[in-house]
Amino acid sequence: MSTNDVKKSKYTQAAFKEMQDELIMRKTIKRQEILDAIKVAKGFGDLSENAEYESARNEQSQNESRISELEELIRNADVVDETSIDTSLVGIGTTVTVLDQDENEEYQYIIVSKNDVDPVEHKISEESPIGKSLCGHKEGDKVEVEVPKGIIRFTILKIEHNHTEA
Repeated sequence: MSTNDVKKSKYTQAAFKEMQDELIMRKTIKRQEILDAIKVAKGFGDLSENAEYESARNEQSQNESRISELEELIRNADVVDETSIDTSLVGIGTTVTVLDQDENEEYQYIIVSKNDVDPVEHKISEESPIGKSLCGHKEGDKVEVEVPKGIIRFTILKIEHNHTEA
């Protein structure tokens, strides 16, 4: 696969920094902790029947896999410049307030990349059914969203810049 075929994934600045911080922690602190655990486990004798050694080796494998995954994600990251987000349209980095026309209830969603989703915080992906339907629309637009339970009809009330910490 050429570099042109690699799909870039969007990240907020805060999420990108979290990935970088996790990578540094895994390459330094976590690696050393695992190496220390392997060294201690080797001291218990016969490695073929040594559960501590096997556990530490499994943890090492998982850590190295996650390091590779993080390096790939970082290499293919497209960091959204949150200072230049256009709040005239719904998109990544915006907070959108909508009115559910059927329930007459207001909801607020923070549009984020698929890597930043947090349902508890009302952070939805730009690729989710609701996010995909809202993205690209402006205040006052009426949007229909097809979800498993049927169709939800929203009116977009307000679009704001979502301030995240980097």
